[in-house]
Amino acid sequence: MLKDVFSRGRRKKYATIPSDKAKQEIPEGIMMKCPSCKVIKYSKEIAKNEKVCPKCGYHHTMTAYERIKSVSDEGTFEEINRMMVSENPLSFPGYLEKLDQDRKKTSMNEAVLTGVCRISGQTSVVAIMDSTFRMGSMGSAVGEKITRAIEKADELKVPFIIFTASGGARMQEGVLSLMQMAKTSAALKRFSDHKGLIISVMTHPTTGGVSASFASLGDYNLAEPGALIGFAGRRIIEQTIHEKLPEDFQTSEFLLEHGQLDAVIPRSELKATLANIIEIHTAGGNE
Repeated sequence: MLKDVFSRGRRKKYATIPSDKAKQEIPEGIMMKCPSCKVIKYSKEIAKNEKVCPKCGYHHTMTAYERIKSVSDEGTFEEINRMMVSENPLSFPGYLEKLDQDRKKTSMNEAVLTGVCRISGQTSVVAIMDSTFRMGSMGSAVGEKITRAIEKADELKVPFIIFTASGGARMQEGVLSLMQMAKTSAALKRFSDHKGLIISVMTHPTTGGVSASFASLGDYNLAEPGALIGFAGRRIIEQTIHEKLPEDFQTSEFLLEHGQLDAVIPRSELKATLANIIEIHTAGGNE
């Protein structure tokens, strides 16, 4: 009897491990931990703030559809070339299966979303890379979609805006992927010769062949705060030059300080900034 009384009041020495059933009762993705300040917030709270941490200002990754919602006027976006997809020219094992997995996960057919929209009433053609699809890697379909978007802007005589987020060229497509650097750059040159306005917005991360081609060829080269922008990785550069690089090396702030960007724009100000640039260059906008 006494033994039962004392055992009831005894505290457990170790924490109880939640059962699988208990874990399932907490919806996945309901909370987010900021990689910068480590504060845990409700995902909905972050989403309402355009996926920017309200405590430290860290810019979380945006999907292409979230980006469209953020910068375009509601209901004005019309997608183009949606059905264009990559093949498997090198018969790379498992490549097509991975593409199918990403299509189901992202509701996109490729790593870039292209279309026509209005930004504060002004028509533009946009190309938005999505790092949640094969890390935003640039394959032949991505390069072709971007090239056709540039040509669409040329046809409509409206600005072309590209949002970059990419790990670089897609190795599964070999040289066909690398060819997209030249193809997209040539399309931008033709567009520029026709007096077209090019705005590049680099987001985290913009690396490899993307950073070395169309991402850096804007009339205005902008970036979001804290974005990783560069060609080769930090460790490769350090091993090559045998020097320790600055802590902020390859960040958007570092590039701005060294003259490689025109401005670093917080996400909350991006739509207004784009609208202002377009208005300046189109003498009051376009109908």
